[in-house]
Amino acid sequence: MVRFVLRRLAVAAVLLVGLLTLVFGVLHALPGDPADRFLDPDADPEAVLHARRALGLDAPLPVQYARWLQAFFLQRDLGQSFATHRPVAAMLREAVPNTILLAGTALAVRLLLGIALGTWAAVRRGRAPDRAVLLAALVLHSIPAFWLGAMAMLLFVFGLGWFPPSGMQSLDHEHLSAGARVTDTLHHLVLPVLVLAAGGIASTARYVRASVITAMAHESVRTARARGLPERRIVLHHALRNALVPVVNLIGLSLPALVGGALVVETLFAWPGMGRLAFLAVATRDYPVLLATTWLSAVLVVLGSLLADVAGAMLDPRQQWA
Repeated sequence: MVRFVLRRLAVAAVLLVGLLTLVFGVLHALPGDPADRFLDPDADPEAVLHARRALGLDAPLPVQYARWLQAFFLQRDLGQSFATHRPVAAMLREAVPNTILLAGTALAVRLLLGIALGTWAAVRRGRAPDRAVLLAALVLHSIPAFWLGAMAMLLFVFGLGWFPPSGMQSLDHEHLSAGARVTDTLHHLVLPVLVLAAGGIASTARYVRASVITAMAHESVRTARARGLPERRIVLHHALRNALVPVVNLIGLSLPALVGGALVVETLFAWPGMGRLAFLAVATRDYPVLLATTWLSAVLVVLGSLLADVAGAMLDPRQQWA
């Protein structure tokens, strides 16, 4: 197992460095100059040069990249935001826990509902519940997150008034008791989590359904039935356990979509997380913030994939030699 984890870590390190290099090059290849936002359109070339020097953009691209890598790996310095002039590390410390709360809750909801609905549909294969789950999964999987979020806001926020329109906390959050603060945050969390998890619930349910149907045809399940074991125990302890191995791998593959979806959902609901921070950085061409958020998003995705690989290897030791 140790050798398996070390191999995955080595591959992850190469992927992260390659991704960072690619993002750095793409950002600087885009048209426009971050220094322009600080200057008058009719500014003279000397003022433009001074602004670029102040932002560290006057050096050749390889030199800028080498400086960024040196500051990041040796000094653990992510630099300062071009837009806010705040340390990028401080901005991330504020945003990352909020993104982890949103994405982690969405992942938990996705797994609980997806596995439950997929198993329920598989046990009732060919009947009305099975067809209903498949139809709902097809519809949810086909709807873009931004459209689903906009419709959810129209219905549940502006129509029914069940949820707050945006943000993570109410304006009077600081004056509430500890229990009321938790309730207030959960109230703000429900709708973004459901929107973020909706497509994942659909794909997980369909995947679990197919895996459980395959596992139900396994010889061990037929043997358990021959022994007279209750159907509930057969499904939970025999079929579902074997069906969870590919589901764990599916989680690792879906993490990039989960992190990418968080950007859309955070922007739509004004959730103060890393995705919204990256969106604002794109609008202002804030290179330090964009590099840091991209790097950290990649780390979260790779780490999640690594955990999924380890969990899959624990469920099926043969994967350690893959």
